[in-house]
Amino acid sequence: MDLRHEVKHEINYSDMLVIRHRLSTVAYPDPYSINGKYHIRSLYFDNLSDKALMDKQSGVSFREKFRIRYYNGDTSIIHLEKKTKMNHLGNKQSAPLTAEQAQKIVDGDICWMLGFPHSLIQELYSRMQIQGILPKTIVEYTREPFVYPAGNVRVTIDYNIRSGIRCTDFLNTECITVPVSQSIILEVKWDGFLPDIIRDAVSLPDRRGGAFSKYAACRIYG
Repeated sequence: MDLRHEVKHEINYSDMLVIRHRLSTVAYPDPYSINGKYHIRSLYFDNLSDKALMDKQSGVSFREKFRIRYYNGDTSIIHLEKKTKMNHLGNKQSAPLTAEQAQKIVDGDICWMLGFPHSLIQELYSRMQIQGILPKTIVEYTREPFVYPAGNVRVTIDYNIRSGIRCTDFLNTECITVPVSQSIILEVKWDGFLPDIIRDAVSLPDRRGGAFSKYAACRIYG
């Protein structure tokens, strides 16, 4: 399993303006962003006892979660993702889904997943059958991504966090989401080393790495 360093900071609006300006002079906007931004909509999974949520809130060092995600309202490109965290190290596995396949998972029609050639889809099927994992809530937000080649660095600024509450039909544009947090989340990811130029660009006085979870924030209503 390839692991990357991942550090989050909860910042304020003034911090965001400063960091955005610094990064714009030393890093590069993600080439797939639109005007420097993404709109991300994800569907998160959990089991009947909310293990992923409880592990996050309890600070368990080893955590896993599944989600389905697409960007900027474009359902022609959808991915199933499994995110694994071990302290400040993370790994993400991904498998492509069609809109039809994603909708079947939402609807509980999962028999087709058993013989599917991608191992991650088979793993989700097994977890749904054995552990009772099922779709829990929609999580959506705006992201400003920056990249820097040395160290394979990716810096993201996330805000406008919204929840589908109990709605899981995330391909349905009429599924209403509501704001759940005014938080702004800075996340820095890198491989072997973090270049000083990026470290300086994202540094802020009196800020420590945090454990803010967009998924946990979006479960505030149940």
